[in-house]
Amino acid sequence: MKIKIKRYNKEKNEQTTIEEYSVNHNETILNSLIEVKTKYDNSLGFRCGCKSGVCGSCAIRVNGVEKLACKTHLEDEDLIEPIKNTEVLKDLIVSLHHEENLLKIGHTFLNSNSLETITKEDEKKIDRQSTCILCQSCYSSCPVYEVNKEFLGPYALTRALRYVDDKKESTPLEILKNIQTNGIWDCTLCGYCTIACPQFIDPKSDIMSLRIKSVQNGFEDKSLSAFNSSFDLGFNNDFGFNPNGF
Repeated sequence: MKIKIKRYNKEKNEQTTIEEYSVNHNETILNSLIEVKTKYDNSLGFRCGCKSGVCGSCAIRVNGVEKLACKTHLEDEDLIEPIKNTEVLKDLIVSLHHEENLLKIGHTFLNSNSLETITKEDEKKIDRQSTCILCQSCYSSCPVYEVNKEFLGPYALTRALRYVDDKKESTPLEILKNIQTNGIWDCTLCGYCTIACPQFIDPKSDIMSLRIKSVQNGFEDKSLSAFNSSFDLGFNNDFGFNPNGF
């Protein structure tokens, strides 16, 4: 069985190449990468941790689709590439610094601890968003983040909802305030992030929920203002049309 791997080394300023290797059948892509590293080229760069789909560090693209290498079985001639929309350091290893900084900009963490009592129902309310493993697959698939690196992006916004809905957070309005610009209103609601998520989180629905909560708390509904600014009745007064001239 053949595996194709996109190779690049930033430190050596090498050109991007596609290298092909022969590997064992019926293996996960991660095991195949380990085989290539131990058998053919120990300079091959990739990340892995838990090997069980929990840590998210082995996120890659397989034939253009975001996957976890440890949970995806190799098919013959599969093309393995690093995830998109971030700096590639070496082969399949990408930088995580900018995306980590977006979490800080959005204040998507516990800012001020309340004294509320937490129930099992409260835990269930934030359970799905809490399972995010920060693999960045959603960023790789996001067309908005591709053109705007200041966009907070899917997992930062899903994380924002997790803390807005957390009764332990005493200042949820502060989080909502920080996601109004380059945040919830910049999303196109295409849903690619939802498709890419290995944890079955739905960032698209989370962003829609944050929009509703924002409007309910007095923030401007920018989706309506964008609609009104682009709405064209199709009438051009240069042609002498008078809307009241019946």
